[in-house]
Amino acid sequence: MKKKLKIASEILVLYAPAFLLLNLAAPAQEVTGILGTPTATQVLDGKQLPPRPPPYGGVIKESAKDSTPWWAPHVVPPKGAPNVLLIMTDDQGYGVSSTFGGVIPTPALDRVARAGIRYTRFHSTSLCSPTRAALITGRNHHSVGSGVVSELSTGYPGYNSIIGIQNATAGHIFKANGYATSWFGKNHNTPPYQYGLAGPFDQWPSGLGFDYFYGFMGGETDQWTPYLFRDHTQVFPFIGKKDYNLTTDLADEAIKYLRDLNAVAPDKPFFCYYVPGGTHSPHQPKPEWIEKFKGKFSMGYEKLRDVIFANQKSLGVIPPDAQLTPWPSEIPKWDSLSFADKKLFERQAEVFAAYAAYTDDEIGRVIQTVENLGKLDNTIVIYICGDNGTSPEGTLTGAFNQLTAYNGILKAPKALQLLHLEDWGSDKTYPHMAVGWTWAFNTPFKWTKQVASHFGGTRQGLAISWPNHIKDAGGTRDQFHHVIDIMPTLLDVAGIKAPETFNGIPQQPIDGVSMAYTFDRANSKAPSTRTTQYFEIGANRGIYHDGWFANTTPFAPPWDLATGTLPSVIDGYKWELYHLTEDFTQNNDLSVKMPEKLKEMQTFFLTEAKKYQVLPLDNSGFSRLLLPRPSVTSGKTEFTYTGANAGICIGNAPNILNKDFTITAEITVLEGGAEGMIATLGGRFGGYGLFLQKGKPVFVYNLLDLERFRWEGGIGGVVGADLFAKALKPGRHTLVFDFKYAGPGPGKGGTGVLTVDGKELDKKQLEHTVPLLMTSDETFDIGSDTRTGVDESYKLPFKFTGIINRLTYKLGPSQISAVEQKAASDNLEKIAD
Repeated sequence: MKKKLKIASEILVLYAPAFLLLNLAAPAQEVTGILGTPTATQVLDGKQLPPRPPPYGGVIKESAKDSTPWWAPHVVPPKGAPNVLLIMTDDQGYGVSSTFGGVIPTPALDRVARAGIRYTRFHSTSLCSPTRAALITGRNHHSVGSGVVSELSTGYPGYNSIIGIQNATAGHIFKANGYATSWFGKNHNTPPYQYGLAGPFDQWPSGLGFDYFYGFMGGETDQWTPYLFRDHTQVFPFIGKKDYNLTTDLADEAIKYLRDLNAVAPDKPFFCYYVPGGTHSPHQPKPEWIEKFKGKFSMGYEKLRDVIFANQKSLGVIPPDAQLTPWPSEIPKWDSLSFADKKLFERQAEVFAAYAAYTDDEIGRVIQTVENLGKLDNTIVIYICGDNGTSPEGTLTGAFNQLTAYNGILKAPKALQLLHLEDWGSDKTYPHMAVGWTWAFNTPFKWTKQVASHFGGTRQGLAISWPNHIKDAGGTRDQFHHVIDIMPTLLDVAGIKAPETFNGIPQQPIDGVSMAYTFDRANSKAPSTRTTQYFEIGANRGIYHDGWFANTTPFAPPWDLATGTLPSVIDGYKWELYHLTEDFTQNNDLSVKMPEKLKEMQTFFLTEAKKYQVLPLDNSGFSRLLLPRPSVTSGKTEFTYTGANAGICIGNAPNILNKDFTITAEITVLEGGAEGMIATLGGRFGGYGLFLQKGKPVFVYNLLDLERFRWEGGIGGVVGADLFAKALKPGRHTLVFDFKYAGPGPGKGGTGVLTVDGKELDKKQLEHTVPLLMTSDETFDIGSDTRTGVDESYKLPFKFTGIINRLTYKLGPSQISAVEQKAASDNLEKIAD
């Protein structure tokens, strides 16, 4: 005992200078252990992140023998701070999950609700990127540059898709306070023009404070062959795996990460942000899940809505006096559909339901892993069902290839739709469902995703569990809250303060408020601490204040994708008024009866809009895809590449839409011949490719999987074509594809000529071209073809077996005017005829 006391006293003497230095340098830091030893820890006061490095507390002499070592204490969160598992699904309205009255089983969400609390008045922004930015920053979406999805960003502070260092994220703050931070699944917050290896990476998950990222970039991806990254590196785990699906892969990776972290540092708390792609299009669950729902939707979407509404009242997730909003006249009644359409639409709903259930099942595996590791009792689980309402982007008929709708084809050809009836949801489709189902899955509310003015776009099911802290297990809360309130809640329960400065930059205030007061059963009926909240996406507006809600009426259904005449954002919209205390579903419009109250609420909206960077309002929709953005290729008209280079993001690739272009490939064919991909962008659902097939030059233009056009030798009666009907001989050759666009205007046709060594090989005219988006998640590949092929005639990766000496793209000027950009997708509707 005396020996132990002697050792302790020697340690105290050895590190005595450190205690004095700590008191002088950082009196607010809470230190555990003996300062200067490797085991010492500190809890930060949080005002400045990262904290100022403490002064060295040891003694340095000429000799190490005469010196005293000293280690700075490592940072830990406050005692009792929980692990965080933050879960959010995609494109799921209030009526999707069984937890909130839906017919789709969601046992993982049920589990969280049973162990904790479900919230019946919780809101998103109505759109992907904005909701996600608000969630991880605790600030309104326009405040962090995310007033629209990142692909449609514009050069205004509220819309540039840049979160900004003045808005430290949950990743930044929890990491700086000693948490291991990770992000699995969808990343729709990095601007697409920054996806490339040139970065910058400050808007990637790593730059947003997350130590580890495994997921996909952008709003959506093919679940069979995803656009997938591990941190900054694109990965292809699906190669050679017939049963691969991203939804399972994400769960596997999260489970492995949590197990590995526990093995290495069992006491280190985690902040795991888990955001799978389900159920955003493409709807692609595993086939065994589709089988579970076969025949479950034969009643049609109106009767489905009635079932969900009854379930919701029975569960108590809507008030007993809630009214079911009327069915919109724009959506055809189920009984008016043909037999073939009913069968097609049933299949669409079966696949969507399967995707939702499958996604929840994989989430359940992650939650179970936390329990298996013995950590669930000190883990706060937040499960948000959807980042917005269910999506209308499949249009009135659904789409076997969602890219057709994005390009303005509002009614996909029925013959092609029916050809995919049996393989709907497989790798042969990139599908979405008809809007009738969308409306039903947003029961009991009006409207859908994209519509920020109505709860069909913004009302989300939410469940929160935290064993031993939330005492009212299975309880329900009706306070009005918003996605910006999640981060302040997490900071509150962890005992962590939002920093005043981060990396030396003064921070914008956090707009959200903590919801932790609702955890106490005694506060189950307490007034909401959120008294005001604005909503805005694409000029659809809403304002909540003290139980009242005023909002604009959408000028057109969102499934029209803003392809019609656009009204003035200032005075071209009708406004509605609701007293939510008595009208849960926005069913009884009081605007005519109470014009002064409406005017008061409109003033509230404008005040909030000016405060949070909402202005200028813009309702131009998907045509914003065509606007220039500050990528590394911005303004370039000539691109030169040498050798193979696969995986260039679309934002950094030559943009051939709506203009003349020339592709010149200078290649060397080796002895024995050559074949393979020279250059391609896109894949099965839209794109183009220049390649050698059995040594013969070929160019393919894939018009959104509706039709393919193929230039090649030996066919078509072209003069000189027979000269190249055989494979190219060894040696140097120059292949040129020259396209003359028949503009002006978007999506027009043109004439393409393929030549080899200066001699015309083939010539074809196109009636239409892709006007807006050739691919959403595939890349520009040189020397091989990753992910999916633009043509079924070759097998991936179709590596080029010759040498690409030089590849050159020359682009003409865009042949669409600013006015035409606003109606850019109109022209391609003709293809559906």
